[in-house]
Formats: sequence, structure tokens, C-alpha cells
Amino acid sequence: MLKNFKTRQIAWPLAIFLLTFPSGTLAFCPVCTVAVGAGLGLSRYLKIDDLISGVWIGAVLMSASLWFAGYLKKKKLNALYAPLFALALYAFTFVPLKLYGVIGHAGNSLYKIDKLIIGTIIGTIAFPIAASIHVSLKKRKGKSYFPFQSVAIPVALLLIISIIIYLVIK
Repeated sequence: MLKNFKTRQIAWPLAIFLLTFPSGTLAFCPVCTVAVGAGLGLSRYLKIDDLISGVWIGAVLMSASLWFAGYLKKKKLNALYAPLFALALYAFTFVPLKLYGVIGHAGNSLYKIDKLIIGTIIGTIAFPIAASIHVSLKKRKGKSYFPFQSVAIPVALLLIISIIIYLVIK
């Protein structure tokens, strides 16, 4: 299993990659994705329920998928690649989790669906909602209401969802 897996071993290279990724081609800022990724790493480290961890996993995967879609749009490339990339990203995330036994425990399910998968679906839906809230607020004023609004809104929404889930399951 993944008992000896250390989140920090992956978190730092991932953070460095995201921070050095060319910002001119991104649909969403890398700071937001790093913040969401840090939340995921922290939740796994603190042994928080998989339903909550899944919310953060879904948000990270959706953020990366939206980045790629933005890249394709900017480069005027075939938009068909965006859903294929998203599908591959989700597969590369969940196939190893299934193979290593992280997903599929009978006691770790809700309505016979793995908690990590349910949480991922919630996070996948929540991230673009938060991004659209930021965009609509920015359109109203012509600029952001406060610094790092594009980071704060998605992270705040994910935190609120995580707290609600925590309060419901405990």
C-alpha cells in the first residue's frame, strides 16, 4: 500500500513545476492550483476523510484541465484535445489509486460509491463554479475587488465545502 508514501516528496516538485509553467498560456493562475494542491497534501497528511480529500483532488484535476483548455484556445489548436487530456489526467490519477488499493474499500464508501470518487466529483464541479464567480465579480468592477481574488475565491469555496462535509460526517 502507500504507507511509506510521503506527500512532501511529490508536493515540492509539483509546486516548482506549476510555478515555472509559462504563465502566458494559462487559463487560471498557477498560484491557485498550488494552493489547492497544498490543501490536498495537508488533508492527506492529517488523515482527513477521503470525501474531503477527494474535493481537493477534483479541484486540482479540474484546474489542470482548464489550464490545458486555455492553452489550446490561445494556440488555436483543436479543442478536442482538451477533454481527452482531462480524461487522461483523471485516469492517470485514479488507476494507480485503484491498483494500490486506495480506492475500493467496502468501509470507505457512501451509497456504495468510494468516498474519494464522490469527493472528486464535488471538487470537479466546485472549482469551475468558483472560477466563474471570480470572473463575474471581475466583470462587474472591471478588475478584481481585492488582490489574489482569483486564488481566494476557489480556495474559500473548497474550504467551505470541506468544512460542511466534515460537520456532516462527524
